[in-house]
Amino acid sequence: MDMIAIPDFASGAMENYGLVTYRETALLFDERHSAAANKQRVAVVVAHELAHQWFGNLVTMEWWTHLWLNEGFATWVSYLAADRFFPEWNVWIQFLEESTTGFRLDALAGSHPIEVDVNHVDEIDEIFDAISYRKGAAVIRMLQSYLGAEIFQKSLAAYIKRFAYSNAKTEDLWAALEEGSGEPVKTLMHSWTKQQGYPVVSVKLKDGKLELEQTQFLSSGSEGVGQWVVPITLCCCSYSVQQKFLFRGKQDDFNLSGLVECQKKDDFWIKLNVDQTGFYRVSYDEELASRLRHAVETNILSAADRYGVLDDTYALCMAGKQKLVTLLHLIAAYKNETEYTVLAHAINTSLSIYEMMAVAAPEELVNMKKFLIDFLEPFAQRVGWDAKSGEGHLNALLRGTLLSALAELGHQSTIDEAVRRFNVFLEDRETPLLPPDVRKAAYVALMQTVNKSNKSGYESLLKIYRETDLSQEKVRVLGSLASSPDPDVVREALNFLLSSEVRNQDCIFVLRGVTAAAHEVAWTWLKENWDYIAETFTGHLLTYFITVTVSPLATDEKGDEAEEFFKSRTKASIARTVKQSIERVRIKAKWVM
Repeated sequence: MDMIAIPDFASGAMENYGLVTYRETALLFDERHSAAANKQRVAVVVAHELAHQWFGNLVTMEWWTHLWLNEGFATWVSYLAADRFFPEWNVWIQFLEESTTGFRLDALAGSHPIEVDVNHVDEIDEIFDAISYRKGAAVIRMLQSYLGAEIFQKSLAAYIKRFAYSNAKTEDLWAALEEGSGEPVKTLMHSWTKQQGYPVVSVKLKDGKLELEQTQFLSSGSEGVGQWVVPITLCCCSYSVQQKFLFRGKQDDFNLSGLVECQKKDDFWIKLNVDQTGFYRVSYDEELASRLRHAVETNILSAADRYGVLDDTYALCMAGKQKLVTLLHLIAAYKNETEYTVLAHAINTSLSIYEMMAVAAPEELVNMKKFLIDFLEPFAQRVGWDAKSGEGHLNALLRGTLLSALAELGHQSTIDEAVRRFNVFLEDRETPLLPPDVRKAAYVALMQTVNKSNKSGYESLLKIYRETDLSQEKVRVLGSLASSPDPDVVREALNFLLSSEVRNQDCIFVLRGVTAAAHEVAWTWLKENWDYIAETFTGHLLTYFITVTVSPLATDEKGDEAEEFFKSRTKASIARTVKQSIERVRIKAKWVM
Protein backbone atom coordinates (compact mmCIF):
# COMPACT_ATOMS: atom_id res chain seq x y z
CA MET A 1 0.00 0.00 0.00
CA ASP A 2 1.54 3.30 -1.10
CA MET A 3 0.93 6.54 0.80
CA ILE A 4 1.74 10.08 -0.27
CA ALA A 5 1.61 13.52 1.40
CA ILE A 6 0.18 16.25 -0.82
CA PRO A 7 0.90 19.92 0.04
CA ASP A 8 -2.43 21.28 -1.25
CA PHE A 9 -5.11 18.84 -0.16
CA ALA A 10 -8.39 20.02 1.34
CA SER A 11 -9.40 16.68 2.85
CA GLY A 12 -7.50 15.24 5.79
CA ALA A 13 -6.81 12.13 3.72
CA MET A 14 -8.38 9.91 1.06
CA GLU A 15 -8.41 6.11 1.11
CA ASN A 16 -7.85 5.44 -2.61
CA TYR A 17 -7.13 1.81 -3.45
CA GLY A 18 -3.38 1.42 -3.88
CA LEU A 19 -2.38 5.04 -3.20
CA VAL A 20 -3.70 6.70 -0.04
CA THR A 21 -3.35 10.49 -0.12
CA TYR A 22 -2.84 12.71 2.92
CA ARG A 23 -2.32 16.27 3.99
CA GLU A 24 1.28 16.70 5.05
CA THR A 25 0.23 17.14 8.70
CA ALA A 26 -1.59 13.79 8.64
CA LEU A 27 1.36 11.72 7.37
CA LEU A 28 4.71 13.43 7.96
CA PHE A 29 6.43 13.37 11.34
CA ASP A 30 9.75 14.97 12.30
CA GLU A 31 11.29 13.76 15.57
CA ARG A 32 12.87 17.16 16.27
CA HIS A 33 10.06 19.51 15.28
CA SER A 34 6.82 17.54 15.58
CA ALA A 35 4.89 17.41 18.85
CA ALA A 36 3.47 14.32 20.56
CA ALA A 37 0.03 15.42 19.37
CA ASN A 38 1.32 15.37 15.77
CA LYS A 39 2.59 11.81 16.21
CA GLN A 40 -0.76 10.68 17.54
CA ARG A 41 -2.65 12.39 14.73
CA VAL A 42 -0.50 10.65 12.11
CA ALA A 43 -1.06 7.26 13.76
CA VAL A 44 -4.84 7.67 14.03
CA VAL A 45 -5.33 9.12 10.53
CA VAL A 46 -3.20 6.45 8.86
CA ALA A 47 -5.13 3.76 10.74
CA HIS A 48 -8.41 5.41 9.69
CA GLU A 49 -7.46 5.37 6.01
CA LEU A 50 -6.21 1.80 6.10
CA ALA A 51 -9.44 0.74 7.84
CA HIS A 52 -11.28 2.17 4.83
CA GLN A 53 -9.68 -0.52 2.66
CA TRP A 54 -12.24 -2.85 4.27
CA PHE A 55 -14.95 -0.38 5.34
CA GLY A 56 -15.57 1.65 2.21
CA ASN A 57 -13.45 0.03 -0.48
CA LEU A 58 -13.91 -3.74 -0.07
CA VAL A 59 -17.46 -3.23 1.24
CA THR A 60 -19.07 -0.03 -0.02
CA MET A 61 -22.22 1.61 1.31
CA GLU A 62 -25.30 1.17 -0.86
CA TRP A 63 -26.19 4.89 -0.70
CA TRP A 64 -25.13 8.01 1.19
CA THR A 65 -27.78 7.22 3.80
CA HIS A 66 -25.37 4.54 5.02
CA LEU A 67 -22.24 6.72 5.03
CA TRP A 68 -21.66 5.80 8.67
CA LEU A 69 -20.81 2.22 7.60
CA ASN A 70 -17.71 3.80 6.07
CA GLU A 71 -16.83 6.62 8.44
CA GLY A 72 -18.12 5.33 11.75
CA PHE A 73 -16.30 2.03 11.35
CA ALA A 74 -13.08 3.64 10.08
CA THR A 75 -13.10 5.95 13.11
CA TRP A 76 -13.70 3.06 15.51
CA VAL A 77 -11.03 0.87 13.87
CA SER A 78 -8.50 3.73 13.95
CA TYR A 79 -8.67 3.71 17.75
CA LEU A 80 -8.67 -0.08 17.86
CA ALA A 81 -5.43 -0.10 15.85
CA ALA A 82 -3.80 2.79 17.72
CA ASP A 83 -4.53 1.05 21.02
CA ARG A 84 -2.92 -2.15 19.73
CA PHE A 85 0.27 -0.38 18.61
CA PHE A 86 0.47 2.25 21.37
CA PRO A 87 -1.32 0.91 24.48
CA GLU A 88 0.48 3.48 26.65
CA TRP A 89 -1.49 6.27 24.93
CA ASN A 90 -4.78 5.17 26.54
CA VAL A 91 -6.58 6.04 23.31
CA TRP A 92 -9.89 4.53 24.39
CA ILE A 93 -10.02 7.15 27.12
CA GLN A 94 -9.19 9.78 24.49
CA PHE A 95 -11.93 8.30 22.29
CA LEU A 96 -14.41 9.83 24.74
CA GLU A 97 -13.55 13.21 23.22
CA GLU A 98 -14.92 11.85 19.93
CA SER A 99 -18.10 10.77 21.71
CA THR A 100 -18.45 14.22 23.30
CA THR A 101 -18.25 15.87 19.88
CA GLY A 102 -21.02 13.57 18.69
CA PHE A 103 -23.07 14.25 21.82
CA ARG A 104 -22.91 18.01 21.35
CA LEU A 105 -24.04 17.98 17.73
CA ASP A 106 -26.71 15.37 18.34
CA ALA A 107 -28.20 17.41 21.21
CA LEU A 108 -29.36 20.02 18.68
CA ALA A 109 -32.87 19.97 17.26
CA GLY A 110 -31.16 20.52 13.90
CA SER A 111 -29.15 17.30 14.10
CA HIS A 112 -29.94 14.30 11.90
CA PRO A 113 -30.16 10.50 12.26
CA ILE A 114 -27.12 8.34 11.56
CA GLU A 115 -29.13 6.91 8.66
CA VAL A 116 -29.93 10.23 7.03
CA ASP A 117 -31.96 10.85 3.89
CA VAL A 118 -29.87 12.38 1.09
CA ASN A 119 -31.88 13.66 -1.86
CA HIS A 120 -29.53 16.15 -3.50
CA VAL A 121 -25.83 16.08 -4.36
CA ASP A 122 -25.31 19.36 -2.47
CA GLU A 123 -26.41 17.69 0.77
CA ILE A 124 -23.62 15.12 0.73
CA ASP A 125 -20.73 17.22 2.08
CA GLU A 126 -22.67 18.26 5.17
CA ILE A 127 -23.20 14.70 6.40
CA PHE A 128 -19.46 14.11 6.68
CA ASP A 129 -19.91 15.34 10.23
CA ALA A 130 -19.74 14.32 13.88
CA ILE A 131 -22.87 12.18 13.50
CA SER A 132 -21.50 9.95 10.75
CA TYR A 133 -17.99 9.81 12.23
CA ARG A 134 -18.16 10.27 16.01
CA LYS A 135 -21.65 9.15 16.90
CA GLY A 136 -21.31 6.32 14.38
CA ALA A 137 -18.11 5.12 16.05
CA ALA A 138 -19.57 5.53 19.55
CA VAL A 139 -22.66 3.48 18.68
CA ILE A 140 -20.41 0.75 17.25
CA ARG A 141 -18.44 0.72 20.49
CA MET A 142 -21.69 0.51 22.48
CA LEU A 143 -22.85 -2.47 20.45
CA GLN A 144 -19.47 -4.19 20.73
CA SER A 145 -19.62 -3.77 24.50
CA TYR A 146 -23.15 -5.19 24.63
CA LEU A 147 -22.45 -8.23 22.42
CA GLY A 148 -18.91 -8.88 23.63
CA ALA A 149 -15.68 -8.23 21.72
CA GLU A 150 -15.16 -11.78 20.42
CA ILE A 151 -18.70 -12.31 19.10
CA PHE A 152 -18.72 -8.83 17.61
CA GLN A 153 -15.41 -9.39 15.81
CA LYS A 154 -16.43 -12.75 14.33
CA SER A 155 -19.80 -11.40 13.17
CA LEU A 156 -18.11 -8.37 11.63
CA ALA A 157 -15.71 -10.62 9.73
CA ALA A 158 -18.68 -12.58 8.36
CA TYR A 159 -20.31 -9.30 7.25
CA ILE A 160 -17.14 -8.20 5.42
CA LYS A 161 -16.78 -11.58 3.72
CA ARG A 162 -20.43 -11.68 2.65
CA PHE A 163 -20.42 -8.22 1.07
CA ALA A 164 -16.85 -8.10 -0.27
CA TYR A 165 -16.60 -6.24 -3.59
CA SER A 166 -20.25 -5.21 -3.34
CA ASN A 167 -22.59 -2.82 -1.57
CA ALA A 168 -24.18 -3.06 1.86
CA LYS A 169 -26.77 -1.17 3.85
CA THR A 170 -27.23 -0.86 7.60
CA GLU A 171 -29.78 -3.69 7.76
CA ASP A 172 -27.18 -6.05 6.25
CA LEU A 173 -24.84 -5.32 9.15
CA TRP A 174 -27.58 -5.94 11.72
CA ALA A 175 -28.47 -9.26 10.04
CA ALA A 176 -24.86 -10.47 10.23
CA LEU A 177 -24.54 -9.44 13.87
CA GLU A 178 -27.85 -11.12 14.75
CA GLU A 179 -26.73 -14.37 13.12
CA GLY A 180 -23.42 -14.33 14.96
CA SER A 181 -24.73 -13.34 18.37
CA GLY A 182 -28.28 -14.65 18.60
CA GLU A 183 -29.27 -11.24 19.98
CA PRO A 184 -32.08 -9.02 18.57
CA VAL A 185 -29.58 -6.51 17.18
CA LYS A 186 -31.97 -4.94 14.67
CA THR A 187 -34.59 -4.22 17.34
CA LEU A 188 -31.95 -2.78 19.66
CA MET A 189 -30.18 -0.62 17.10
CA HIS A 190 -33.02 0.84 15.05
CA SER A 191 -33.69 3.45 17.71
CA TRP A 192 -30.02 4.52 17.56
CA THR A 193 -29.58 4.88 13.80
CA LYS A 194 -33.01 5.75 12.42
CA GLN A 195 -33.90 8.59 14.79
CA GLN A 196 -31.74 11.54 15.72
CA GLY A 197 -30.65 12.34 19.24
CA TYR A 198 -30.02 10.25 22.33
CA PRO A 199 -31.48 9.86 25.82
CA VAL A 200 -30.56 11.17 29.23
CA VAL A 201 -31.36 8.52 31.84
CA SER A 202 -32.45 10.05 35.16
CA VAL A 203 -31.63 7.93 38.22
CA LYS A 204 -33.19 7.92 41.68
CA LEU A 205 -32.72 5.45 44.50
CA LYS A 206 -35.79 4.74 46.61
CA ASP A 207 -36.48 1.89 49.05
CA GLY A 208 -33.73 -0.25 47.57
CA LYS A 209 -35.07 0.18 44.06
CA LEU A 210 -33.51 2.04 41.19
CA GLU A 211 -36.00 4.36 39.50
CA LEU A 212 -35.02 5.12 35.90
CA GLU A 213 -36.61 7.49 33.44
CA GLN A 214 -35.42 8.31 29.92
CA THR A 215 -36.07 11.46 27.93
CA GLN A 216 -34.43 12.79 24.79
CA PHE A 217 -31.62 15.15 25.76
CA LEU A 218 -31.57 18.53 24.02
CA SER A 219 -29.06 21.29 24.74
CA SER A 220 -31.89 23.81 24.65
CA GLY A 221 -33.36 22.27 27.80
CA SER A 222 -36.51 21.26 25.94
CA GLU A 223 -37.78 17.71 26.17
CA GLY A 224 -37.66 15.71 22.97
CA VAL A 225 -39.99 12.89 21.99
CA GLY A 226 -37.43 10.18 21.17
CA GLN A 227 -37.28 6.85 22.99
CA TRP A 228 -34.51 4.25 22.84
CA VAL A 229 -33.69 0.70 23.79
CA VAL A 230 -30.86 1.57 26.17
CA PRO A 231 -28.20 -1.02 27.08
CA ILE A 232 -27.72 -0.08 30.73
CA THR A 233 -24.53 -1.06 32.52
CA LEU A 234 -24.21 -0.42 36.24
CA CYS A 235 -21.78 -0.92 39.08
CA CYS A 236 -22.23 -0.23 42.77
CA CYS A 237 -19.30 0.53 45.11
CA SER A 238 -16.98 -1.66 43.02
CA TYR A 239 -16.13 -2.62 39.45
CA SER A 240 -15.80 -6.28 40.38
CA VAL A 241 -19.53 -6.91 39.98
CA GLN A 242 -21.43 -5.24 37.16
CA GLN A 243 -25.02 -5.60 36.07
CA LYS A 244 -26.42 -5.21 32.56
CA PHE A 245 -29.97 -4.94 31.28
CA LEU A 246 -31.98 -3.35 28.49
CA PHE A 247 -34.09 -0.34 29.45
CA ARG A 248 -36.90 -0.36 26.90
CA GLY A 249 -39.62 1.85 28.35
CA LYS A 250 -40.06 5.49 29.29
CA GLN A 251 -39.65 4.72 32.98
CA ASP A 252 -39.26 1.69 35.16
CA ASP A 253 -38.12 0.44 38.57
CA PHE A 254 -35.39 -2.15 38.96
CA ASN A 255 -34.66 -4.42 41.90
CA LEU A 256 -30.94 -5.04 41.74
CA SER A 257 -29.27 -7.84 43.64
CA GLY A 258 -26.83 -6.61 46.25
CA LEU A 259 -28.04 -3.02 46.07
CA VAL A 260 -29.48 -2.92 49.60
CA GLU A 261 -26.27 -4.29 51.13
CA CYS A 262 -24.12 -1.95 49.07
CA GLN A 263 -26.24 1.01 50.17
CA LYS A 264 -25.27 0.42 53.81
CA LYS A 265 -21.61 1.20 53.11
CA ASP A 266 -20.22 4.61 54.09
CA ASP A 267 -18.55 5.02 50.69
CA PHE A 268 -21.63 3.88 48.77
CA TRP A 269 -21.91 5.03 45.14
CA ILE A 270 -23.66 3.95 41.94
CA LYS A 271 -22.40 4.58 38.40
CA LEU A 272 -24.47 3.94 35.29
CA ASN A 273 -22.94 3.65 31.82
CA VAL A 274 -19.83 1.93 33.13
CA ASP A 275 -16.67 3.20 31.42
CA GLN A 276 -18.85 5.37 29.16
CA THR A 277 -19.43 2.66 26.58
CA GLY A 278 -23.05 3.74 26.00
CA PHE A 279 -24.15 6.70 23.90
CA TYR A 280 -26.40 8.27 26.52
CA ARG A 281 -26.13 10.73 29.38
CA VAL A 282 -27.01 10.09 33.01
CA SER A 283 -28.59 12.50 35.50
CA TYR A 284 -28.36 11.47 39.16
CA ASP A 285 -30.46 12.69 42.07
CA GLU A 286 -28.71 15.00 44.52
CA GLU A 287 -27.63 12.26 46.94
CA LEU A 288 -26.20 9.97 44.25
CA ALA A 289 -24.45 12.91 42.54
CA SER A 290 -22.82 13.91 45.83
CA ARG A 291 -21.52 10.39 46.38
CA LEU A 292 -20.14 10.26 42.82
CA ARG A 293 -18.34 13.54 43.41
CA HIS A 294 -16.58 11.94 46.40
CA ALA A 295 -15.71 8.90 44.26
CA VAL A 296 -14.17 11.27 41.70
CA GLU A 297 -12.18 13.11 44.34
CA THR A 298 -10.74 9.90 45.77
CA ASN A 299 -10.03 8.41 42.31
CA ILE A 300 -12.21 5.37 43.03
CA LEU A 301 -13.90 5.69 39.64
CA SER A 302 -12.15 4.62 36.46
CA ALA A 303 -10.68 7.37 34.27
CA ALA A 304 -13.47 6.88 31.72
CA ASP A 305 -16.12 7.26 34.41
CA ARG A 306 -14.44 10.33 35.89
CA TYR A 307 -14.57 11.83 32.40
CA GLY A 308 -18.23 10.84 31.99
CA VAL A 309 -19.42 12.31 35.28
CA LEU A 310 -17.93 15.68 34.34
CA ASP A 311 -19.13 15.59 30.74
CA ASP A 312 -22.71 14.75 31.73
CA THR A 313 -22.79 17.39 34.48
CA TYR A 314 -21.47 20.07 32.13
CA ALA A 315 -24.05 19.21 29.46
CA LEU A 316 -26.88 19.24 32.01
CA CYS A 317 -25.69 22.59 33.36
CA MET A 318 -25.56 24.17 29.90
CA ALA A 319 -29.10 22.87 29.28
CA GLY A 320 -30.32 24.51 32.48
CA LYS A 321 -30.83 21.17 34.26
CA GLN A 322 -28.04 21.65 36.82
CA LYS A 323 -26.78 24.70 38.72
CA LEU A 324 -23.44 26.25 37.74
CA VAL A 325 -22.26 26.07 41.35
CA THR A 326 -22.79 22.28 41.23
CA LEU A 327 -20.58 22.06 38.15
CA LEU A 328 -17.84 24.24 39.67
CA HIS A 329 -17.96 22.20 42.87
CA LEU A 330 -17.47 19.06 40.76
CA ILE A 331 -14.55 20.56 38.80
CA ALA A 332 -12.79 21.27 42.10
CA ALA A 333 -13.01 17.54 42.87
CA TYR A 334 -10.55 16.87 40.03
CA LYS A 335 -7.69 18.58 41.88
CA ASN A 336 -5.84 15.26 42.18
CA GLU A 337 -6.58 14.04 38.64
CA THR A 338 -3.84 11.95 37.06
CA GLU A 339 -5.24 10.96 33.65
CA TYR A 340 -4.45 13.28 30.73
CA THR A 341 -7.79 13.05 28.90
CA VAL A 342 -9.84 13.62 32.04
CA LEU A 343 -7.79 16.63 33.09
CA ALA A 344 -7.78 18.04 29.55
CA HIS A 345 -11.57 17.76 29.55
CA ALA A 346 -11.74 19.58 32.90
CA ILE A 347 -9.56 22.32 31.40
CA ASN A 348 -11.65 22.66 28.24
CA THR A 349 -14.86 22.62 30.29
CA SER A 350 -13.47 25.37 32.53
CA LEU A 351 -12.49 27.54 29.56
CA SER A 352 -15.98 27.09 28.06
CA ILE A 353 -17.56 28.26 31.31
CA TYR A 354 -15.18 31.22 31.35
CA GLU A 355 -16.26 32.20 27.84
CA MET A 356 -19.93 32.00 28.80
CA MET A 357 -19.35 34.01 31.98
CA ALA A 358 -17.77 36.79 29.92
CA VAL A 359 -21.21 37.38 28.40
CA ALA A 360 -23.52 36.22 31.20
CA ALA A 361 -21.83 37.79 34.22
CA PRO A 362 -18.77 39.89 33.31
CA GLU A 363 -18.71 41.28 36.84
CA GLU A 364 -17.81 37.77 38.08
CA LEU A 365 -15.04 37.22 35.55
CA VAL A 366 -12.21 38.14 37.92
CA ASN A 367 -13.41 35.62 40.51
CA MET A 368 -13.91 32.99 37.82
CA LYS A 369 -10.41 33.54 36.46
CA LYS A 370 -8.94 33.17 39.96
CA PHE A 371 -10.88 29.93 40.50
CA LEU A 372 -9.58 28.47 37.24
CA ILE A 373 -5.98 29.57 37.72
CA ASP A 374 -5.96 28.23 41.28
CA PHE A 375 -7.21 24.92 39.87
CA LEU A 376 -4.66 24.74 37.03
CA GLU A 377 -1.51 26.13 38.67
CA PRO A 378 -0.60 23.06 40.77
CA PHE A 379 -0.77 20.83 37.69
CA ALA A 380 1.37 23.26 35.68
CA GLN A 381 3.96 23.42 38.45
CA ARG A 382 4.10 19.64 38.50
CA VAL A 383 4.67 19.16 34.76
CA GLY A 384 6.67 22.38 34.18
CA TRP A 385 7.95 23.61 30.82
CA ASP A 386 10.63 20.98 30.35
CA ALA A 387 10.15 17.26 29.72
CA LYS A 388 11.32 14.94 32.49
CA SER A 389 13.60 12.03 31.75
CA GLY A 390 11.60 8.98 30.72
CA GLU A 391 8.22 10.71 30.81
CA GLY A 392 5.48 9.39 28.58
CA HIS A 393 3.42 10.54 25.62
CA LEU A 394 0.46 11.67 27.75
CA ASN A 395 2.57 13.98 29.92
CA ALA A 396 3.81 15.67 26.75
CA LEU A 397 0.21 16.22 25.63
CA LEU A 398 -0.79 17.52 29.06
CA ARG A 399 2.05 20.05 29.27
CA GLY A 400 0.98 21.87 26.12
CA THR A 401 -2.71 21.81 27.09
CA LEU A 402 -2.07 23.21 30.57
CA LEU A 403 0.28 25.99 29.52
CA SER A 404 -1.98 27.05 26.65
CA ALA A 405 -4.94 27.31 29.04
CA LEU A 406 -3.01 29.41 31.54
CA ALA A 407 -1.80 31.66 28.73
CA GLU A 408 -5.38 32.16 27.49
CA LEU A 409 -6.39 33.10 31.03
CA GLY A 410 -3.66 35.76 31.11
CA HIS A 411 -1.57 34.04 33.79
CA GLN A 412 1.35 36.45 33.99
CA SER A 413 4.16 34.13 35.09
CA THR A 414 3.25 31.69 32.28
CA ILE A 415 3.28 34.53 29.76
CA ASP A 416 6.61 35.89 31.05
CA GLU A 417 8.31 32.49 30.87
CA ALA A 418 6.86 31.84 27.42
CA VAL A 419 8.16 35.16 26.08
CA ARG A 420 11.62 34.49 27.57
CA ARG A 421 11.83 31.09 25.90
CA PHE A 422 10.39 32.38 22.64
CA ASN A 423 13.02 35.12 22.36
CA VAL A 424 15.76 32.49 22.65
CA PHE A 425 13.98 30.33 20.07
CA LEU A 426 13.72 33.25 17.67
CA GLU A 427 17.52 33.45 17.59
CA ASP A 428 18.18 29.70 17.71
CA ARG A 429 15.51 27.39 16.26
CA GLU A 430 17.32 24.35 17.68
CA THR A 431 17.25 25.51 21.31
CA PRO A 432 15.93 22.91 23.77
CA LEU A 433 14.10 25.69 25.62
CA LEU A 434 11.10 25.56 23.28
CA PRO A 435 10.42 21.97 22.19
CA PRO A 436 7.46 21.25 19.88
CA ASP A 437 5.13 20.12 22.68
CA VAL A 438 5.07 23.59 24.28
CA ARG A 439 5.64 25.73 21.21
CA LYS A 440 1.94 26.39 20.52
CA ALA A 441 1.45 27.37 24.18
CA ALA A 442 4.35 29.80 23.92
CA TYR A 443 2.93 31.32 20.74
CA VAL A 444 -0.48 31.81 22.37
CA ALA A 445 1.19 33.37 25.42
CA LEU A 446 3.25 35.66 23.20
CA MET A 447 0.10 36.89 21.46
CA GLN A 448 -1.32 37.99 24.83
CA THR A 449 1.33 40.74 24.76
CA VAL A 450 0.44 41.92 21.25
CA ASN A 451 -1.71 44.96 20.51
CA LYS A 452 -1.95 47.47 17.67
CA SER A 453 0.78 49.65 19.19
CA ASN A 454 3.11 46.72 19.91
CA LYS A 455 2.98 44.09 17.18
CA SER A 456 6.51 42.72 17.48
CA GLY A 457 5.29 39.32 18.72
CA TYR A 458 2.84 39.04 15.83
CA GLU A 459 5.53 39.95 13.30
CA SER A 460 7.93 37.44 14.86
CA LEU A 461 5.39 34.65 14.43
CA LEU A 462 4.86 35.62 10.80
CA LYS A 463 8.63 35.44 10.35
CA ILE A 464 8.64 31.87 11.68
CA TYR A 465 5.67 31.00 9.46
CA ARG A 466 7.42 32.30 6.35
CA GLU A 467 10.74 30.64 7.08
CA THR A 468 9.63 27.13 8.04
CA ASP A 469 9.04 24.31 5.56
CA LEU A 470 7.29 22.13 8.13
CA SER A 471 3.51 22.14 7.78
CA GLN A 472 3.01 21.31 11.45
CA GLU A 473 4.99 24.41 12.43
CA LYS A 474 2.95 26.57 10.08
CA VAL A 475 -0.24 25.20 11.67
CA ARG A 476 1.05 26.04 15.17
CA VAL A 477 1.65 29.63 14.11
CA LEU A 478 -1.68 29.98 12.31
CA GLY A 479 -3.53 28.63 15.34
CA SER A 480 -2.02 31.36 17.51
CA LEU A 481 -2.27 34.50 15.37
CA ALA A 482 -5.85 35.37 16.36
CA SER A 483 -5.36 34.87 20.10
CA SER A 484 -4.46 38.49 20.85
CA PRO A 485 -6.86 40.34 23.18
CA ASP A 486 -6.75 43.31 20.77
CA PRO A 487 -9.62 43.13 18.22
CA ASP A 488 -7.59 45.08 15.64
CA VAL A 489 -4.86 42.43 15.72
CA VAL A 490 -7.45 39.66 15.44
CA ARG A 491 -8.91 41.37 12.37
CA GLU A 492 -5.43 41.57 10.82
CA ALA A 493 -4.90 37.85 11.48
CA LEU A 494 -8.25 37.04 9.85
CA ASN A 495 -7.33 39.12 6.81
CA PHE A 496 -4.01 37.26 6.63
CA LEU A 497 -5.78 33.91 6.34
CA LEU A 498 -7.36 35.10 3.07
CA SER A 499 -3.98 36.07 1.63
CA SER A 500 -2.03 34.03 -0.90
CA GLU A 501 0.42 33.07 1.86
CA VAL A 502 -2.09 30.71 3.48
CA ARG A 503 -3.32 27.55 1.77
CA ASN A 504 -7.10 27.37 1.65
CA GLN A 505 -7.04 24.12 3.62
CA ASP A 506 -5.15 25.84 6.49
CA CYS A 507 -7.54 28.75 7.02
CA ILE A 508 -9.46 26.74 9.59
CA PHE A 509 -6.55 26.93 12.03
CA VAL A 510 -6.63 30.73 12.20
CA LEU A 511 -10.40 30.66 12.70
CA ARG A 512 -10.05 28.07 15.45
CA GLY A 513 -7.69 30.34 17.37
CA VAL A 514 -10.03 33.33 17.68
CA THR A 515 -10.39 34.29 21.35
CA ALA A 516 -13.68 34.62 23.21
CA ALA A 517 -13.26 38.39 23.34
CA ALA A 518 -13.09 38.56 19.53
CA HIS A 519 -16.06 36.41 18.50
CA GLU A 520 -18.09 39.42 17.41
CA VAL A 521 -15.07 40.76 15.51
CA ALA A 522 -14.89 37.47 13.61
CA TRP A 523 -18.63 37.58 12.87
CA THR A 524 -18.40 41.12 11.48
CA TRP A 525 -15.37 40.09 9.43
CA LEU A 526 -17.23 37.07 8.01
CA LYS A 527 -20.14 39.25 6.87
CA GLU A 528 -17.81 41.76 5.24
CA ASN A 529 -15.89 39.05 3.37
CA TRP A 530 -18.69 36.58 2.71
CA ASP A 531 -18.92 37.01 -1.05
CA TYR A 532 -15.21 36.25 -1.48
CA ILE A 533 -15.29 33.37 1.03
CA ALA A 534 -18.37 31.74 -0.54
CA GLU A 535 -16.78 31.97 -3.99
CA THR A 536 -13.34 30.71 -2.90
CA PHE A 537 -14.15 27.92 -0.44
CA THR A 538 -16.39 24.89 -0.88
CA GLY A 539 -17.51 21.81 1.03
CA HIS A 540 -16.44 21.39 4.63
CA LEU A 541 -14.08 24.38 4.45
CA LEU A 542 -17.00 26.72 3.76
CA THR A 543 -19.20 25.19 6.45
CA TYR A 544 -16.30 25.49 8.91
CA PHE A 545 -16.23 29.27 8.38
CA ILE A 546 -19.89 29.37 9.41
CA THR A 547 -19.60 27.01 12.37
CA VAL A 548 -16.63 28.69 14.07
CA THR A 549 -17.78 32.29 13.55
CA VAL A 550 -21.52 31.98 14.18
CA SER A 551 -21.77 29.26 16.86
CA PRO A 552 -19.76 31.14 19.55
CA LEU A 553 -22.15 34.14 19.50
CA ALA A 554 -24.30 34.24 22.60
CA THR A 555 -27.20 36.71 22.33
CA ASP A 556 -30.58 36.61 20.63
CA GLU A 557 -29.65 39.84 18.87
CA LYS A 558 -26.73 38.09 17.17
CA GLY A 559 -28.94 35.10 16.42
CA ASP A 560 -31.38 37.43 14.66
CA GLU A 561 -28.49 39.01 12.75
CA ALA A 562 -27.28 35.61 11.56
CA GLU A 563 -30.77 34.54 10.48
CA GLU A 564 -31.25 37.74 8.52
CA PHE A 565 -27.78 37.57 6.95
CA PHE A 566 -28.10 33.98 5.73
CA LYS A 567 -31.74 34.27 4.67
CA SER A 568 -30.74 35.23 1.13
CA ARG A 569 -27.37 33.44 1.14
CA THR A 570 -28.22 29.89 2.19
CA LYS A 571 -28.01 27.07 -0.34
CA ALA A 572 -28.43 23.33 0.07
CA SER A 573 -24.72 22.74 0.72
CA ILE A 574 -24.69 24.94 3.86
CA ALA A 575 -28.33 24.90 4.99
CA ARG A 576 -27.89 22.33 7.76
CA THR A 577 -24.75 24.05 9.10
CA VAL A 578 -26.44 27.46 9.17
CA LYS A 579 -29.43 26.02 11.04
CA GLN A 580 -27.25 24.22 13.60
CA SER A 581 -25.01 27.25 14.18
CA ILE A 582 -27.93 29.60 14.81
CA GLU A 583 -29.49 27.05 17.15
CA ARG A 584 -26.27 27.05 19.20
CA VAL A 585 -26.49 30.85 19.45
CA ARG A 586 -30.09 30.61 20.72
CA ILE A 587 -29.08 28.01 23.32
CA LYS A 588 -26.25 30.18 24.64
CA ALA A 589 -28.52 33.23 24.68
CA LYS A 590 -30.97 31.35 26.90
CA TRP A 591 -28.16 30.37 29.27
CA VAL A 592 -26.69 33.87 29.64
CA MET A 593 -30.03 35.59 30.33
